[in-house]
Amino acid sequence: MSKTLFWLLVGSSLAVALYAVLGYAFLTPGRTVHPAMMAAYAAHPWRILIHVAASLVALAVGPFQFIPSLRRRRTLHRTLGMIYFSMVFIGGISGLFTATIAQGGIISQTGFIVLALLWMYTAGRALRAVKLDDYVAHSEWAMRSFALTFAAVTIRVQLGIGFASGYAFEDFYWMLSWTCWIPNLIVIEWAIRKNRFKMHN
Repeated sequence: MSKTLFWLLVGSSLAVALYAVLGYAFLTPGRTVHPAMMAAYAAHPWRILIHVAASLVALAVGPFQFIPSLRRRRTLHRTLGMIYFSMVFIGGISGLFTATIAQGGIISQTGFIVLALLWMYTAGRALRAVKLDDYVAHSEWAMRSFALTFAAVTIRVQLGIGFASGYAFEDFYWMLSWTCWIPNLIVIEWAIRKNRFKMHN
């Protein structure tokens, strides 16, 4: 990954995390979302706030785990890693509950449930790899995990594209529960396999 692309990833992650902090710390929960979602926020504020809080910490911490100079500082890398993975599991579990009230019906809800399960699964595999001293596998699974964390960014980009295209919220939101993370996994899997090819040639 080029430095420009990497810092764009870092910047967008921090921007969305900051947006979430401002939106949920200083505004009534649900004020920053589409009116169609406000009722769900009003009825279930805590499950959503827990999910958002954990997810934004993971989103803010995650990118720095891939900076080589920081990764070489093992104590810092381990500490940030435990914060990241703890937030993924908290965000994933609360995400499962939040998914059941997602707008868009069964297709949308299923997409977010699958995302939450995969998010926790990839994090679990990354932690297991560390315990087995398999640092290559740890790095690859951590990359997959953060690709899923980055869904918080891609869904907002896709929301913007949807609104800018003139479509009604209810006409396109149902598909975002899938399109916000599947392309991320495809891209990161391509990058992982490309790196494997370089290592063996």
